[in-house]
Amino acid sequence: MSSNVVDAVKAKYGEIARSIAAGTTASSCGSACCYPNDETGELPEQALLASLGCGNPTALAELRLGEVVLDLGSGGGIDVLLSAKRVGPSGKAYGLDMTDDMLALARQNAERAGATNVEFLKGLIEAVPLPDQSVDVIISNCVINLSADKRRVLAEAFRVLKPGGRFAVSDVVSRGPMPDAIRNSMEQWAACVAGALEEQEFFRLLGEVGFVDASIEPTRVMDHIVSAFVRATKPA
Repeated sequence: MSSNVVDAVKAKYGEIARSIAAGTTASSCGSACCYPNDETGELPEQALLASLGCGNPTALAELRLGEVVLDLGSGGGIDVLLSAKRVGPSGKAYGLDMTDDMLALARQNAERAGATNVEFLKGLIEAVPLPDQSVDVIISNCVINLSADKRRVLAEAFRVLKPGGRFAVSDVVSRGPMPDAIRNSMEQWAACVAGALEEQEFFRLLGEVGFVDASIEPTRVMDHIVSAFVRATKPA
């Protein structure tokens, strides 16, 4: 099922990126509603249109000047651009995405924003193309649920974080088992529903790969599907 998930997600988000580049919009997991106007006022319009997440991880992560940030599944780049402003010229914000059209859109948005401390990388969130202990903070916005191998995603996040580094993501979490009809639907995977981790399973996997002080804070509840802030720390 893993390759089918990757293909379905890549096709869905490539289509969205092409639509935005062409001047139209396409709906997906979320919108730019989670960002205050004073944060987004200077960003390119296409970065806002390509905001497909379920929260604002840049605020969640409490970024500091000089830090290195990695956004897993960076899409059109809104969280990378906001992170770059927060960490300042002495810091750096990386965005990682597997979709060529999204990477092209994100790089255009960075150029329009005049951001010089950003870099967009092509790759899978299950195999991050960065060295061990090279990042202070991992963020992500409604993307980990899209992976078919979430343990690997969390293990990679742990690997690239420096000791004491922070994991601070917005994601979709389930409370209770997901019906098989939804879990096995490629369309529902791409729509950020079928792949949602069960809440206690998320805690278990975070602990298994080495994270401590994990917490899940619901921000929006829709039956057994929850948008949430997920936090954890790599031991110092």
